[in-house]
Amino acid sequence: MSTQPQPAPAAATPVRRITAPQIGARKGGEPIVSLTSYHSHTAAIVDKFADFILVGDSLGMVMHGMDSTVGVPLDLMIMHGKAVVRGTKRALIVVDMPFGSYEESPNVAFRNAAKIMKETGCGAVKLEGGSRMAETIHFLTQRGIPVMAHTGLTPQSSHVLGGFKTQGRNEDSWPAHEEDARAVDEAGAFAVVLEGMVEPLAAKITKQIAIPTIGIGASVDCDGQILVLEDMLGLNPWTPKFVKVYGQLGPMIEQAVSDYAAEVKSRTFPGPEQTYR
Repeated sequence: MSTQPQPAPAAATPVRRITAPQIGARKGGEPIVSLTSYHSHTAAIVDKFADFILVGDSLGMVMHGMDSTVGVPLDLMIMHGKAVVRGTKRALIVVDMPFGSYEESPNVAFRNAAKIMKETGCGAVKLEGGSRMAETIHFLTQRGIPVMAHTGLTPQSSHVLGGFKTQGRNEDSWPAHEEDARAVDEAGAFAVVLEGMVEPLAAKITKQIAIPTIGIGASVDCDGQILVLEDMLGLNPWTPKFVKVYGQLGPMIEQAVSDYAAEVKSRTFPGPEQTYR
């Protein structure tokens, strides 16, 4: 029997979170994968595959039954942001700034963005708006807040837009959308979401700016893609045209609940395997 000392087992390499600058450096490279998540258990699953996870203010509609994202309060975003951070190890976590938390002034935006980052532990925030928010984006990034921008269809402005309307159908509007994208790029955003935008316009913007574009209802030529998790899992009764449904969890859950209810009523659940002797 050998008396030679055995080498100590190698320590596991710690998992390092993806950072906002790393996402920004992916321009023109391998496509960036992203999904939304609002709670720890789904975030832990998405974390294995996504480069960044967005805690979107869409949670107001998806999780809380609101008619739009306008009514989502800051504290609700922070609560869900904490849950997603707890459930993940590697993906960059980006938390949406809700309506009313950043539009008033750059100072107000900084105060609320800093609160989000300190209380959730997320790595970046996202806010809606192009040229009109460039000053605020610059103010935040100069003070240590990584910002993901969002142009095209901006759900928080749905009342002004007259609903959730595809942007860029009239080619005369293209220059304004292009200027929005250039403005957030120059202001210091590390990436920009292009939502609900006609494909040729999104493809054109992607070629024009230096930061990655993240498409949702935009173009396959974008540098990355994002979907609402519940949409692509078939959990919502209605899905937009741009969503591909990758699973049908809604009918599966309904069947499981139906089976459970039937077994409770027939007194076959709990059975011997589910009770203590």
